[in-house]
Amino acid sequence: VQLQASGGGLVQAGGSLRLSCVLSGGPFTTYGMGWFRQAPEKEREFVAAIDWSGGDTSYADFAKGRFTISRDNAKETVHLQMNRLKPEDTAVYLCAARYGPGTEPGSTFRNYDYSGQGTLVTVSS
Repeated sequence: VQLQASGGGLVQAGGSLRLSCVLSGGPFTTYGMGWFRQAPEKEREFVAAIDWSGGDTSYADFAKGRFTISRDNAKETVHLQMNRLKPEDTAVYLCAARYGPGTEPGSTFRNYDYSGQGTLVTVSS
């Protein structure tokens, strides 16, 4: 299984970005998907997760009301729509996949089976 994230870039505070992550090499619908981020000199942190069907999602407190995770099973892609971005959202965002149809994969990175290299999001003030 390979994960390829895209959609990062430079945006002004208050702006929006939509990240995408394509999974290849496995049946997408058997994986719950998550987004994590890591800022310079900070620990990796959970952003959002979604179950195989898209019917169950969870968010970090900082993401609630601003970020939306979704998935398109036909295109084997998970998205992260990020609105009202803040400079503190600057980080490398990476997606991860956890095998387990029927369960929301949760917020613990070590429980995921695969992760990609990430895409850099820079929010200027």
